[in-house]
Amino acid sequence: MNTYVAWLRGINVGGHHKVPMKDLKSLLEKLGFSDVKTLLNSGNVVFKSEISNEKELENVLENEFKIYFGFPISTIVCPKEQIQNLISLNPFANIKLTPDLRFYISFLKELPTIKLEFPWISDDKSFQIIVVISKMIVSYLDVSVSKTTKGMESMEKMYGKQITTRNWNTIEKIAALMG
Repeated sequence: MNTYVAWLRGINVGGHHKVPMKDLKSLLEKLGFSDVKTLLNSGNVVFKSEISNEKELENVLENEFKIYFGFPISTIVCPKEQIQNLISLNPFANIKLTPDLRFYISFLKELPTIKLEFPWISDDKSFQIIVVISKMIVSYLDVSVSKTTKGMESMEKMYGKQITTRNWNTIEKIAALMG
C-alpha cells in the first residue's frame, strides 16, 4: 500500500462548493482507500491505496468527486515520499519567521514550463518565490507590506489555475498524519 495526500482546490471557501470532511472521508473509504484521514476543512486528505500512479488517482478522485458532490473539484495527489523530502529540506530554515510572514507550498498538477530566476520577488517586495522543486513552489508572503494575498494571483498568472496552496504549518501536520 502506498500513502498519499490529496489536495482539493477551491472547496469550502465563502460558503461555496461545500465538502464536509466526514463525507469526503466516507467517499474515499467506499472507493476502497484505507487509513483515510482529513485535516482542516480546506480539502487535505491522507489515504492509502494500492494504485501507484498519481495521475490515475487524480482522475479517479476528480471523477468520483464530481458525481458525489455535484461539481468538479481539481485534485492534486502527492506521494508520502514527496512530502517527507520537502519536510527534510526544511526550505524556510534560513528565513526568520515573524508574525507578518506566511510560508507557503503550492502544488502543481504538471511540471512547470515557466523558467524564473530564484528568488523571484514581486514588484512591491511582499511576495517571494524561493524555489520550485518538481511540482512544488516554495514561497512566502510579507503581509506587513501588501496586506493582501496578491502573491497568489501572481502565481496563478505564471503557473496557471491548476495549482493549490497550503501554509507550511498544514504541510507539517500532513507529514505527521502520514507517519
